[in-house]
Amino acid sequence: MSKIARNPIPVPKDVNVEVKGQTLKIKGPKGELSVAAHDDIAVSLEAGEGGAKVIKLAMKNPGREAKIKWGTSWSLIRNTIKGVQNGYSKNLEIQGVGLRANVQGKTLNMQMGFSHDINYPIPQGITITVDKQTKIVVSGIDKQRVGQVAAEIRGFKPPEPYKGKGIRYEGEFILRKEGKKK
Repeated sequence: MSKIARNPIPVPKDVNVEVKGQTLKIKGPKGELSVAAHDDIAVSLEAGEGGAKVIKLAMKNPGREAKIKWGTSWSLIRNTIKGVQNGYSKNLEIQGVGLRANVQGKTLNMQMGFSHDINYPIPQGITITVDKQTKIVVSGIDKQRVGQVAAEIRGFKPPEPYKGKGIRYEGEFILRKEGKKK
């Protein structure tokens, strides 16, 4: 059973939350998102300590499915609140001679050593910036979408184990292999 979901989720003062059945509409300074809780989870917006609002989750039927979804729903709601308040970002690095990227309007253009350029259309709600043609910053308010877009971009040319060339997350360690010996 989830122990983290027993804790109430504090709602910051600059964030508005509306609960309609199983759906929560969350508005903040960065934007607006909605999250749907599982049917076995009861969601309520209450007044907490000092008059601040908190979101509490409870299991409707204490069955196996509800126990599994309780902590997941708690994390999704908490991540959505953090996203509309501060936003999320993932940093990618391009390593290798001749590998570079730039943003042209609503498209990320990457030259990855193939016979053709890779044009990745930037999804709505996601912002991509390129610094020095080798640093890509993917940012947005939805944590899942930011991570998915960063993974898709990394998937075009993942780092290879011999020289480490390719697109990697910032700070990612690549286990290097030894090449052929003479």
